[in-house]
Parts: sequence; C-alpha cells; structure tokens
Amino acid sequence: MIEATVEQKAIEEKAIAAPDRTGSKPRRESFIRARTGKKVTIVMPAYNAAKTLAATYADIPFGSFDEVILVDDASQDETVRLSQKLNLVTVSHPENRGYGANQKTCYRTALERGADIVIMLHPDYQYDPRMVPNLALPIAEGQADAVLASRFLHDPIEGGPLRGGMPFWKYISNRFLTKVENLALGTHFSEFHTGYRAYSRKALESIPFMRNSDDFVFDNEIIVQLVKKGISFKEVPVIARYFPEASSVGFRTSVRYGMQVLGVVAKTRRHFSGRKSCPLFTD
Repeated sequence: MIEATVEQKAIEEKAIAAPDRTGSKPRRESFIRARTGKKVTIVMPAYNAAKTLAATYADIPFGSFDEVILVDDASQDETVRLSQKLNLVTVSHPENRGYGANQKTCYRTALERGADIVIMLHPDYQYDPRMVPNLALPIAEGQADAVLASRFLHDPIEGGPLRGGMPFWKYISNRFLTKVENLALGTHFSEFHTGYRAYSRKALESIPFMRNSDDFVFDNEIIVQLVKKGISFKEVPVIARYFPEASSVGFRTSVRYGMQVLGVVAKTRRHFSGRKSCPLFTD
C-alpha cells in the first residue's frame, strides 16, 4: 500500500474541505448547465491514483462541472477510499480489466446518469485540470461534438511536449503514428494520442464503443470511429507534466500500442474499401 506524504494529505484535506465542490452532488450547477441546460460530467479512469487524485480534483475550476465519476480498475492503493472521501461517484471493477474497459464503464455510467458533455480527465495530474472549461465550452456552444486537448499545439511561452518532459522516443512515435493516421483518414489532427478529451452525448451514442478494445488502443479506435461517423472535432492546446507519479506506459507497452494503432488503420481501410467488414464500424 502506498503511503501518502504530509503534502499529499494536506492537498487531500483541502480538496475535501473546498466549498461547493462535492463531486457527486454539487451544491450549485455548473455555469454551462445554467446557460445551456447541458450536464457536464467528468470521468476519471483510475488505477493506483491515490497520490495524485486529490491534487487533480482540487485544480478543476469551480463551477465547470456538474458531476465527477471515478472508475477504479482494481487499484492496489487507497484510490477508492479517497474517491469516496471526496464524495465522487465511485465505481469499482472487482478485477483489473484494462484501460479501454475502464473507459467503457466511464462513458456508460456517465450516459446512464444523464450526462450531455463527458470529459475524460486522468487522475494522475499529468494533464492540466484547469483546462476543463476549454474542453466543455466548444461542445456546449455547438462548435464541435468532440474536443481533443493536444500537447502539440504549442504554448508560446511554455513550449511543446518536450519542454514538459515527454521522453524523446514518445515524441517521435507520436509524430509518426499521427502522420500515418492523418494520411490514411484524410484528417489534419495535431495528435491522435492525447488522453484528455471531451465528447457530446450525441458523439458517444453514435458509435458502438463497447465493441472496442479493452486495452490502450481504445483511445485510438474511438477517434477513428467518430471521424468515420462524420462527427465534428476541435483541438485545444494543453500542457502535460511528466513525473514519477504520473501514469505513463513503458517502452514495450508503447510498441504494442503502436502496432495496434497501425492495425486499426489497416482494419479501417479494409472496411471502407469493402474488402472486409469490421464490427467497430457497423451499426
């Protein structure tokens, strides 16, 4: 079991004591819901996130969400206890099912609870939680049905992902895979592989995401599905942090992910050329 430091405990107590910030039952609706009637739900796919969950939650701007759902994938630390202490809607998998399976539970639960806008935010504090309104507003205002927070839309002061600590090999592989997918799909995304994104109810209900992989490649499959459905996208810049407590897949897992992404590209091309049907794209 991972023990929290004094600093982590202080952040945890601050997050719990913050006024009007109960995760499952906010005392005041979000400004987006007040203006548009659309419920904003943040989903957190979690695994061993006890060290960073409170800091992530504390940095989400007040009034930018209506509900937070944390889905725990059989963590070995105090993630569930802390989530419940923060009064988040907490769903626990009895066994580790994988990152993709976690997202399936996140989105299914959010839709069942009436979400109109669903934002996926990792509880590892890698992506800036203060960006939540930037992801929600384009959907709320009808500019897009899917918003991706890109690490490759460079901040003019902070710079790009390498300045934020992204390993160089990850930078190269991200650039390569993004280029391949843009060429294959006829798109112009700055990156396909961000873990920080938002979807409208319309977008999620338009695709069979429950058929997707239970592994990391789920992230990629859902974007390709939405592109092929003609869903409108928008990208916004985000700064990511790289530090020991932030969950980050290793080299071997990244290689497997890269091969799976290329496999998605191949399956997509075969399906839409009529050579072989793929269940990811059938109604």
